[in-house]
Amino acid sequence: KLIEMIKHHEGVVAHAYKDSRGYLTIGVGRLIDEELGGGLSDDEIDYLLANDLKRCQAEAETYPWFAGLSEPRQAVVVSMLFNLGKPRWDGFKKAQAAIEAGDYGEAASQMLDSRWAAQVGKRAEDMAAMMISGEWMDG
Repeated sequence: KLIEMIKHHEGVVAHAYKDSRGYLTIGVGRLIDEELGGGLSDDEIDYLLANDLKRCQAEAETYPWFAGLSEPRQAVVVSMLFNLGKPRWDGFKKAQAAIEAGDYGEAASQMLDSRWAAQVGKRAEDMAAMMISGEWMDG
């Protein structure tokens, strides 16, 4: 009953919003405005990340070629889904075709020849190297 009462009074909002006093808030009246001491605990951050990765993994598994990739190559795909979102990842048609064909050098070239690579810099270089080698990066 307590939870129902608080949800009724606070409201339930699934995105960040400004409350009646203009403070950044989310969920059920959860203050996230850092100037006022709001934010997320490490456990909450890990929980959100785990949920996001679960969704990205499920999206990755819809590609018929995904299961045949090494774990590091799978991680590259999941990471790109996480970073870009599925609609933008699906714009990487040449990279995906190269992955499906097992041409990981071409897939890496296509990854690096993108606006995404220019935006994320070293992350793109690291992931392209993982795509080529099929091995985890050190560090």
